[in-house]
Amino acid sequence: EVKGLIDFYMDNARIMKSKLHTAGFTVYGGDNAPYIWIKVLDKMSSWDFFDHLLEKASVVGTPGSGFGLAGEGYFRLSAFNTRLNVINAMERIINI
Repeated sequence: EVKGLIDFYMDNARIMKSKLHTAGFTVYGGDNAPYIWIKVLDKMSSWDFFDHLLEKASVVGTPGSGFGLAGEGYFRLSAFNTRLNVINAMERIINI
């Protein structure tokens, strides 16, 4: 049962990484943990990107600055969700 859950969330991470990469985002992670890191858009802070995704796509994640100075300029998304929510969130991000 646990392996099934891990596989499910890692599949979500693979979907997220693929969709975001195809949309032109620079993405990291998703290979060994169900988290995807996005390089934020030019001249945006990680908090500006948080606001951008919240306002334009209704998607919430974690600004990289919350992980320390080295996290600034990045944004973390989690794959811990239903498949439908993941697919819908990726479509909303891609279409902003």
